[in-house]
Amino acid sequence: MSKRTRFVITSVILSLGFVGIQFLNDQNRFWAIGILGALTFTLFLWSLFETLKANMTLLTLVLPVMFTLGVGFFWFLLPTNIFAKVPIVIFYGMGIYILCLTANIYSVASVRTIALLRAARGVGFVITLLASFLIFDAILSIRTEIYYLIPAVFVFSLLLYIQGFWSMLLTKEYSKDLVYLSAGAALVTTELAAILYFWPVTIVVGSLLLTTSFYMLLGLGQAKLEGRYFKSTIREHLVVGVLIFIAMFISTHWGA
Repeated sequence: MSKRTRFVITSVILSLGFVGIQFLNDQNRFWAIGILGALTFTLFLWSLFETLKANMTLLTLVLPVMFTLGVGFFWFLLPTNIFAKVPIVIFYGMGIYILCLTANIYSVASVRTIALLRAARGVGFVITLLASFLIFDAILSIRTEIYYLIPAVFVFSLLLYIQGFWSMLLTKEYSKDLVYLSAGAALVTTELAAILYFWPVTIVVGSLLLTTSFYMLLGLGQAKLEGRYFKSTIREHLVVGVLIFIAMFISTHWGA
């Protein structure tokens, strides 16, 4: 069976999984999304088994799982009518297929040079930001206590950062520098989430700010790893961060 066929099968099965979740009650849906995340890992492992080994190339599987969980958690926040659900299922299915192609390029590029790598990195960067926004939005929507919020943000951020930074290296061997860089970036994002816990912002604005910090840290980290850590790159990311912060500050309701 060709890889393309496996990619299509993976996309269809996971999309049907989301359709099936619709028929479950709220409590079972939560567990079903976790199962769907595990199924995503399994199907991607099956789709890419020729090029994946028991080494750092397994990080290729992180983003598809995070994307599934992000869309799944966001699913809870949608209206129950079919007009809201169907577009999300279509969007998710297309996203999974694109991730199959992206993950395939990553896994092949870890073995040999491939021309489409830069395009795949761009796609991976965008989907990473999208997944981070959906996950942060879901976490903030729960309005849980801060001692649950902080570990949740840190774990999800760490996983997203480490796969994002690894996509610039595509090494097979364990790298302490990669882990330290990812942990440091995740810590900054977590600290910002802790500040937002006490800041009177809406869930969407808070999620957007966390995603912006993710954009800045991931973008700057990738630039450093790629050897293009220029002043213009730093200025570009900082300007975006400052503008978003100003917008958030203005939109904050400071009433008693």
